[in-house]
Amino acid sequence: MAQSIKLADTVMTFVRKESSLQSRSVAGQITHWINIGRAIEKSSAFDYNHITSVLEAGMSPDELTPEEQEVWFTQFADKMTEPSESETAFFDKRRSLGRGVGLSESGELIYETEPASK
Repeated sequence: MAQSIKLADTVMTFVRKESSLQSRSVAGQITHWINIGRAIEKSSAFDYNHITSVLEAGMSPDELTPEEQEVWFTQFADKMTEPSESETAFFDKRRSLGRGVGLSESGELIYETEPASK
């Protein structure tokens, strides 16, 4: 039975470009990449547990093979673009108190709401 999933626009851009280059359907390209990923994770030359350990700060990225480092860096970069629960809670609290929630390009504090009077 077919299933629907949501993927980021950036991911779909890569999928569409590569599927066109490889003469595959979009679903075929995604399936192809899934099969490659599964094979890599099961490979004796590639240990996905190492990547997980580095992502959890259990070991240094310097201990990874070059192939593992590439996968780790991609996953690390993806994680860095999404705020953690504690970061979300921190900025939610700042918003509720009328405090600054970021910096503008010129370095000025940005407020989501007007700051409360002192």
